Amino acid sequence: MNLLWGAMILIGMIYGVFSGRAEDVSEAVLSSAREAVNLSITMMGVMAFWTGLMEIAKDAGLITSMERKMQPLIRFLFPGIPPDHPAGVSISTCFLANFLGLGNAATPAGLKAMEELNGLEEQRRKGLAPGAPVMRGTASNEMCTFLILNISSLQLIPMSVIAYRAQYGSPNPTAITGPAIAATAVSTGVAVVFCKIMDLRRRG
Repeated sequence: MNLLWGAMILIGMIYGVFSGRAEDVSEAVLSSAREAVNLSITMMGVMAFWTGLMEIAKDAGLITSMERKMQPLIRFLFPGIPPDHPAGVSISTCFLANFLGLGNAATPAGLKAMEELNGLEEQRRKGLAPGAPVMRGTASNEMCTFLILNISSLQLIPMSVIAYRAQYGSPNPTAITGPAIAATAVSTGVAVVFCKIMDLRRRG
């Protein structure tokens, strides 16, 4: 991706110079840099606010309570994960952050969940956990399911998109909430059905 974006920028700058629009290219570079900084500051404030609320909710025990209530859903989506395995907690935390539209806040929990799922595979290879292990370097069924569901990402409050719309002067930034819920609900539903079908085919 770095090479792709670098090549696109370089080609655009070269084309601008040879087409006699070097001044426009320079102005676009400066204005884009200024806009990127302003947007970053705006998003930093939004993310700091919601991440702080997540930490307060965690300290108050709200996140733990919500994670417990999500355990039936986690067991349905990931029947191969033992009930007391820490991967279930990390997966629940990641899903909760995604529900609130906090993609960046969900990343640490997602990475931790993948590490714990990898640890589960190591336990299976040693015969310490139920289930058939996969070869090293191969994603397990739970890893694939988690990745697909994390990408589909059901969002009840699309905070990132709302912040983008507010930054660029939308008269009603929250108008995207309804369509976002509908779109992500459909994508998540399709993801769940797909994962279950593939799991049944694998077991069969």
